Amino acid sequence: MTDPAAPAYPPLPADTPGTPVNPPPPPEHWFADVLASDGGVVRLRPITPDDAIALERFHTGLSDRTRYLRYFGPYPRMTPKDLYRTTHVDYRDRVGLVVELSEEIIAVGRYEFLADREGPRAAEVAFVVADGHQGRGLGSILLEHLAGAAAENHIETFVAEVLAENNAMVQVFRDAGYQVQRSRDGSVLHLEFAIDPSEALQSVRDSRERASEARSVGNLLSPRSVAVIGATPSTSRVGGAVLANLLSGAYQGPVFPVNRNRTAVRGVRAYPTVRDIPDEVDLAVIAVPAAEIGSVLDDCMAKGVKGLVVLTAGFSETGPRGYEAERELVEAARAHGMRVVGPSALGIANSDPAIALNATLAPVLPGRGRIGFFCQSGPLGAAILGEAAARQLGLSTFVSAGNRADVSGNDLLQYWDTDPATDVVLLYLETFGNPRKFSRIARRVAHTKPIVAVNSGRNVTRIDGDRDLDRSLVRNLFAQAGIIQVDSITELFDCAMLLAYQPLPEGPRLAVIGNSAALSWLAVDAARGEGLDVAEPDDLGPQASPADYLTAVAAAVTDPNVDAVIVIYSPPVPAAVASYAEAIRSGAQSGPGTPVLTTFVADQGMSNLLATRGLGGILERGSIPSYGDPERAARALARVRRYADWRTRPLSPVARPEGVDTARARELVAEWMSDEAGHWLTDLQAAELLGCYGIPVVEFRQVEDVDAAVVAAEELGYPVAAKATGEMWRNRPDLTGVRLDLWRADAVRRAYTDLAEISGNPVHIQRMAIKGVGCTFRVQDDPSFGSVISFGLSGTIIDLLGDRVYRALPLTEAESAELIDAPRAAPLLSGTVGGRDIGKPVDRAALAEVAQRISALCDDLPEVRELQCEPVLASPEGAAVLYARVRIGPEPNRFDIGPRRMG
Repeated sequence: MTDPAAPAYPPLPADTPGTPVNPPPPPEHWFADVLASDGGVVRLRPITPDDAIALERFHTGLSDRTRYLRYFGPYPRMTPKDLYRTTHVDYRDRVGLVVELSEEIIAVGRYEFLADREGPRAAEVAFVVADGHQGRGLGSILLEHLAGAAAENHIETFVAEVLAENNAMVQVFRDAGYQVQRSRDGSVLHLEFAIDPSEALQSVRDSRERASEARSVGNLLSPRSVAVIGATPSTSRVGGAVLANLLSGAYQGPVFPVNRNRTAVRGVRAYPTVRDIPDEVDLAVIAVPAAEIGSVLDDCMAKGVKGLVVLTAGFSETGPRGYEAERELVEAARAHGMRVVGPSALGIANSDPAIALNATLAPVLPGRGRIGFFCQSGPLGAAILGEAAARQLGLSTFVSAGNRADVSGNDLLQYWDTDPATDVVLLYLETFGNPRKFSRIARRVAHTKPIVAVNSGRNVTRIDGDRDLDRSLVRNLFAQAGIIQVDSITELFDCAMLLAYQPLPEGPRLAVIGNSAALSWLAVDAARGEGLDVAEPDDLGPQASPADYLTAVAAAVTDPNVDAVIVIYSPPVPAAVASYAEAIRSGAQSGPGTPVLTTFVADQGMSNLLATRGLGGILERGSIPSYGDPERAARALARVRRYADWRTRPLSPVARPEGVDTARARELVAEWMSDEAGHWLTDLQAAELLGCYGIPVVEFRQVEDVDAAVVAAEELGYPVAAKATGEMWRNRPDLTGVRLDLWRADAVRRAYTDLAEISGNPVHIQRMAIKGVGCTFRVQDDPSFGSVISFGLSGTIIDLLGDRVYRALPLTEAESAELIDAPRAAPLLSGTVGGRDIGKPVDRAALAEVAQRISALCDDLPEVRELQCEPVLASPEGAAVLYARVRIGPEPNRFDIGPRRMG
């Protein structure tokens, strides 16, 4: 940066110890876009020598009071020596970070290693924030990122000297989540704390992240003014359609059409550019061709617009060139503090009467309700909004993010989590941006607000193309996070109607009431197939009157042995159904805590009306949803019941087993990381790595001649097993490469000779383990969900059936146990199948502990990209790992577990 009006400082010699003349390049991963506490975007990056003039301008712009609190006295101007030292750092023992907005420094932080201090490696930390940006949480952001940089450089402790009267700075350290030790020397406080991440610290970071992201989305959905760039009179064009929706939707703020060729659009004064608008602009809706986005963006940045909704298509969906243009758009917007919805978005809407924002292209928008909805596809979003309106399902807020280049489903989940106007969340997800973060947020939100998500079939992009595995993976991981996963838009709204208007079922016991035996049994069979507990239906007969329905429904909802009710009405001849609807409603009010669902089978028009609008055509809390057929009602109820069961489970912490040597494991991985592409560890290396996490592989020796095989067997103790090595000999169902139960030296010799001859490789001699049920643990990097662990029983038939269950890492204690019980073949572990004893129950707790330890290993060591433990023999005495494979490689993106940053 250059400024002709600013003084120029000549380069100074590095006469201060520790100040490099030619600093190394700053670490790329220290650059980050971060949300301040008010939801605005700021850019954080390492300081460089080129920042000298900008840093001096920042310093002189501070108030006398701020400089006094930072430097403990008057310090009107940085000396050339201090300026040089501040901007010339080594990014190791001396680190400086700056926070920028619109290319101006607004905050500075640094730490410096204390070389003369005894004990843990420590550094002094300090930071200062421009007066106009204090109170935005920038000090906390700097502290987090400085701590992250310090941890990378093996610094364990931060110390700080703060004036006792500097309450704001003391509060930053107090609220950071660290265990701060304090001492006082006159007017100066000495603060000291370990920077090692803890559960409490991560909780604080997550809480701040949630608040800032929610505030950021709230700013977009509650603008005080909106500009439509590309506004036209014609509603057949994008700019005209969104302008018409804004003007006709009772939006409470001013709307500014922007059109270079018109002085007014639809009777509203228009402006040539955003810069020409005399008032502030909170939100700009962009509907111009992609080629014009650059100049429009410049205008918005100059105007200080806070958010963009880009309806324009022609970006990443068109290929690499479009993707690059999209990336540049988002980077430029964020650098100037703006969030971006889109490109290729349908728009955003907020039905709060105080805002009444309809900045969408949708021809129909549902009324006010308590459902939040997020999707990506614009055309699909319009169809979904039309369906919601037809079903009288009201929305609180709606966002169609298009290409999801910036604002994502994760941001909306954070917003809806804290939004008192939203009770239910609907998601149509085609892809995942940050799957680890999505899982973390969804788990938290789902404990208070149900989330229903459509699996579009595009959100898993596995290389092997196994679509059955894709569906199983999504289903398992959604269930782990408490998400109600459905396969169609129809099922999405079927669940939404029940969740929005009826209470959650307290158990699986269902009563079915109807006047058609055939339809009632259809509901019973469907419900039983979904795992609900249903007795024989209450058949009222074809001549049942409204009074009969009222009595039956009232009895069912007040029965302590009934958790939900499905009511079916099929008129024997065409007849008015209003009296029956009112009778069912009155009966349901006798037990308001029991959910009631209905199916009306009348003439087609009446059936559709009831199925989409509910009884009476007015849906509010307590309304009774109606479905086109009883099977749909049963499926919706079963999905909601499974969610209700998940929600009642006690919260469980992430499992962290004892006896783990993380430091040794990291040393080993660093030693073995010989190339950037990664590689499989040797069998001995894999066993050593797992041993660091208390996962012993049954002891074995790798031998290359007959005599060594005999020596190994004698050292291990008979009986032993001999195993051929090499990929083709592992876990073969015909056991061609294995010789078991070898009790004598001559048997070992014969086994070694046979196996060495057929494989041409060294042979493993391994101590025989206690016989048990063979199991498999695998960890893999899924392109959509990150690290995923799977568990199942071993065997060719099990593999053919695909009986594997999946969970995202890390696992909680409860999830580790649930993982073992989840496969369909899990009853084999209990020793009974179909009521018949087939053996003693195995030690399931031991299997769960193996899962916990694998989870900890993969969480601590991101370089572990793939892991297999197969077979693991489960017996009443424990779990024995017979073989393990580990592949290591470059660390993937782990932004979600470090200091806060935008994806």
